[in-house]
Amino acid sequence: MTKQPAGALLFVLTCAMGVGPLLNYGLSATSPLIIEDLGISEAQFGLLATAIFASAAVSSMWLGKLSDRISNRAQLILIFAGTAVALVVGALAQHYAVLLIAALLAGPAQAISNPTTNRVIIHHVAPPKRPGWIGVKQSGVQGSQLFAGLFFPAVSLWIGWQGATALAAVVALALLFYGLRHLPEPRPITTPVPAAAAGEPAAGQAKAFPPAVWLFAGYALLTGLGMQATNVYLPLFTVRELGFSLLLGGIAAGVSGIVGVTSRIMWGRQMAKGRRASTLLILLGAGALLGAAALLAAGEFGTPALLWLGVALHGATVLGTNVVVMAGVMKVVPAARVGSASGVVAMGMYAGFASGPLLMGLLLDSTGSFRPGWVLVGVGYLLCVLLALVLRRHGNRAGVPR
Repeated sequence: MTKQPAGALLFVLTCAMGVGPLLNYGLSATSPLIIEDLGISEAQFGLLATAIFASAAVSSMWLGKLSDRISNRAQLILIFAGTAVALVVGALAQHYAVLLIAALLAGPAQAISNPTTNRVIIHHVAPPKRPGWIGVKQSGVQGSQLFAGLFFPAVSLWIGWQGATALAAVVALALLFYGLRHLPEPRPITTPVPAAAAGEPAAGQAKAFPPAVWLFAGYALLTGLGMQATNVYLPLFTVRELGFSLLLGGIAAGVSGIVGVTSRIMWGRQMAKGRRASTLLILLGAGALLGAAALLAAGEFGTPALLWLGVALHGATVLGTNVVVMAGVMKVVPAARVGSASGVVAMGMYAGFASGPLLMGLLLDSTGSFRPGWVLVGVGYLLCVLLALVLRRHGNRAGVPR
């Protein structure tokens, strides 16, 4: 009987998911300082997140295929060391252009994190435990958001935002050394081919993914747009519209991260119980729509209580979607193609991540108000509900629970 992986591996996978977004979460948490220090506009600041995620989107499919071919250790180095390099470049930035280069460097490290961690899970974790593991490891992204929301503002008040970014690079390297010590040898457990994938050509011959993969990618794109538009501009929104301090704005982002950690684990458990992905995605889309409405109302009426409601709903719904999407992908493709399929979904997700901050920044610059941005985010979540309904109907026709 194959020995099951230890909790240390789960921690490594969680960190692998969380370390990549450290730069963008850190920049977001200290956005008022960066905008003032570099003399840039809100749209220019939004372009930093767009650069990160555009870089990730462009490299996602290629890195997804690469993850099916190279060792897990090499992939771990790409994730952690790549993030550390981006953070160091960001720490040295005296001009906006240098910070933009750091953003471009951060993208590929994030792009390969989902394919890498999904491959480790499908090859080293028994099928009944996989959704739970996915839920925990995906919570690393929100753990990173929580860490950045508390770490970057506090350290920035001590040694500046550039000093905080440099210190974060040290954290990334420390996690790399820990991860390399606890990564298991390639001893994959035997797993059956998913029913939906039965009859597909062998991994080297297969070209077309099941339609569900593309529906998952579309859902990831739309939620990604709203997720990062909110994550990037939430601290600035709280400071500008509700009069919060920089530290309290960072705490708002941190609270969203705390709720997100819990929600990702919870949604992962729901998938482990056999809940249909389409059903969960309908619920997530509807809840996300309510969260966007709460944030819009908070700005309109200047009500902090609505802000906290919106933050909680954002964490409970939008931040949990990736768990359901990635667990759904594992059910509709064979193990040999999980990395590639994850890369397709990640491409959609990062395309949304890139679009959200850019559009939010442009709307904010052109109107001077957050209102159009929150409306855009809400429309995206409404479309998510419609996509989930299409996924459900497709699953019913195919006879596969999705």
